[in-house]
Amino acid sequence: MRGRPSLQVVAFAVAVAGVHLAAQAAGRGFFLTQLTMSAWYTLVVLGLSLLMGYAGQISLGQAGFFAIGGYASAALTTLDLAPHRGHALVAALARARLLVPRADLFGGEALSVAPWAAFAVAVALGAAVAVAIGIPVLRLKGHYLAMATLAFGTIVSSVVVGSQGLGAADGISGVPPFELVPGLRVGGGGGDRVRNYYLAWGVVALALWLLLNLIRSRVGRALGAIHGAEDAARAMGVDVARLKLRTFVLAAVMATVAGSLLTHYNGGIGPSEASVLKSVRYVAIVAVGGMGSLWGTLAASSVLNFLSLRGTFGTWDDAVFGAILVGVMLFAPEGILQANLRALLRPLGIGRGEEGA
Repeated sequence: MRGRPSLQVVAFAVAVAGVHLAAQAAGRGFFLTQLTMSAWYTLVVLGLSLLMGYAGQISLGQAGFFAIGGYASAALTTLDLAPHRGHALVAALARARLLVPRADLFGGEALSVAPWAAFAVAVALGAAVAVAIGIPVLRLKGHYLAMATLAFGTIVSSVVVGSQGLGAADGISGVPPFELVPGLRVGGGGGDRVRNYYLAWGVVALALWLLLNLIRSRVGRALGAIHGAEDAARAMGVDVARLKLRTFVLAAVMATVAGSLLTHYNGGIGPSEASVLKSVRYVAIVAVGGMGSLWGTLAASSVLNFLSLRGTFGTWDDAVFGAILVGVMLFAPEGILQANLRALLRPLGIGRGEEGA
């Protein structure tokens, strides 16, 4: 899609409203739940699309950053500090409104970190981990980089599953809604369904607008130069290491934000969100949409995540995404939306005679 980013995003907003109206008219208002979840997953994929398609860096660790955001918010907002009210630090945090009372499972009063404070800590933690991981890892290239980020994702997944404090295999439940302003909160209540739908896709639209402007800026052109020829870009004075690190951190922060907000929406998070297969799924979606196409990635993520959340693929869910990734790499490495029929048939040996004629 070409044109000014602002006009493009306005067109996207109209499409989002159109989907809502169509779902309501068809008596399928409950589709908004899966569409809202798809929006938060799309936020992760858009950041990965920037990292892979423009900076030329592959990451198999985005599920790890998603889990960091989700588990940090879940752990802090469900932690009960009521037994420690008399402690000076807890009392100071309560006076600063960083702690809020909530009802516990037994009808008593618990004292936990406010959702907005937990969100800030989660994002800061995700960014800090991204910097710590990115500085040494981004020195690698190709499959070495993929293996390093895969190792990071595996570590996060193992920590999540093996930590009783994070719920181990059961995850964390009972996460409270995140009230942004009076009357607008991130939560899965039926009365909040429509507001959450527009909130989630509104955040995606904002991220899309920022990324579209970024890739059209001087920084975006520098990223394109790095992707095309890293050594040549460095010779022209581009600070390759710094740009790669900043892009990596931006993609990680987007995943962290999505993980935190989706956890509040679902009211909990499980270890499956940190699995390596989840990271493979994100890469597959970027591949379907096209490595250098934010709009293609947006379309692919919206459709594939919605179908997956609706249970369309059943128990074959992970296998389907793995097959999609293999198929796209084999038949349409530039993405399905940018492929043509001849390119799709070429791996099968069809059409070669016509090209040589």
